[in-house]
Amino acid sequence: MAASVRLGRKRPLPVCPNPLFVRWLTEWRDEAASRGRRTQFVFQKALRSLRRYPLPLRSGKEAKILQHFGDRLCRMLDQRLQQHKASGGDHARSSPSGEKSSTPEGPPARVRDSSVPIPAQPKAGGSGSYWPARHSGARAVLLLLYRERLNPSGRSFLTKEELLQRCAQKAPRVALGSTRPWPALRSLLHRNLVLRTHQPARAGHRPKLLLELQRLHVTHVVRKLHVGDFVWVAQETRPRDPARPGELVLDHIVERKRLDDLCSSIIDGRFREQKFRLKRCGLGHRVYLVEEHGSAHHLSLPESTLLQAVTNTQVIDGFFVKRTADIKESAAYLALLTLGLQRLYQGHTLRSRPWGTSGDPESRPGPSPHPLCSLLTFSDFNTGAMKNKAQCVQEVFARQLMQVRGVSGEKAAAIVGQYSTPASLLAAYDACVTPKEQEMLLSTIKCGRLQRNLGPALSRIFSQLYCCYSPLT
Repeated sequence: MAASVRLGRKRPLPVCPNPLFVRWLTEWRDEAASRGRRTQFVFQKALRSLRRYPLPLRSGKEAKILQHFGDRLCRMLDQRLQQHKASGGDHARSSPSGEKSSTPEGPPARVRDSSVPIPAQPKAGGSGSYWPARHSGARAVLLLLYRERLNPSGRSFLTKEELLQRCAQKAPRVALGSTRPWPALRSLLHRNLVLRTHQPARAGHRPKLLLELQRLHVTHVVRKLHVGDFVWVAQETRPRDPARPGELVLDHIVERKRLDDLCSSIIDGRFREQKFRLKRCGLGHRVYLVEEHGSAHHLSLPESTLLQAVTNTQVIDGFFVKRTADIKESAAYLALLTLGLQRLYQGHTLRSRPWGTSGDPESRPGPSPHPLCSLLTFSDFNTGAMKNKAQCVQEVFARQLMQVRGVSGEKAAAIVGQYSTPASLLAAYDACVTPKEQEMLLSTIKCGRLQRNLGPALSRIFSQLYCCYSPLT
């Protein structure tokens, strides 16, 4: 007896909106793999991100909004695109069958906050398509952003607060739990249906904070700082040029983080990088001001993770952590800190010291003023704190070491203190007799105030990173 045959409709393959970019990235990945280059993994990550993006891209520059697309890769795509057009090729986005993609090319809607999502309409059909479930938080977010984009009198973006409020009003049937509107953005971000570009969360709330400082009669000036959010500046009392008095930065700096901005900075890596730069800014007293904002249930990280990060900042990094309930309490704390610093420095003669030297008189030969009075000029402080300034080999080496998971600024500084350059570390590895000796080379390096060993686990990771010529597993 013949077996029954099940018949069904064959699913159409999903349309590729960027076939040229996919083809070129595939070629570059295969070429790098054939030559044994590690850039093959960079191309593979970019290729995976591009395949999840549902909209056509007109240039390589536009691809920078995607994850794993840096400046160099975008330039490579633009150069290849110019060569393609010069040879008579067409950059129109089409499907493998030759049909043009029906995806609209109009600018997508945006959400402006600590992260600015840009929604894109998902494509139906195909095994790789994604439709948010009915009455889900993801569907509510996309519909609200899409309607705001179509509104002729709208702003084409929604703040986080507005988005949550409208989700509660217009989508009351959204289920609780894992389908809450704001955590649903993690799924949309992963599928590139919502794209994120970062902006400082404090920018949108600066006017409120300034108004509170004015209400508390705190004298302040808004300037661009390359590190931190608040510093205190003492001006010369009898300057030679009254129009340009000398300015010295007091030895205190405050970094303010709202909980939502703290959450996003942990996810994208700014959290560790900012703490590293604060430690090297030349000021000794660093304050981390953590400001509550709304319910922690709307954040994309568990509250326990945020609490652990704040605790590590105080215990391990040596920052003074101050938690406040809202903007008013933050302004009140800044007002009290201002009053305390005025009393602390009152009656002292303040003198400048060059960048890179300590305010401790025992660290320099000869007579020296009291540490409280030996301060950096504002221009030296702000110039030295620039993110993209020219860096020495040691600074670049330390940043490279910190890219390894589990390596803090103190651990990187301890390694650089013993091996100041990659060349010196590689020479030490070459001098090892056995692979086991290479694995344990860095394990006994003392780190931090407690002078604990770096440990065998990180030492083994670094030996693999600098001594292994084959792809890492």
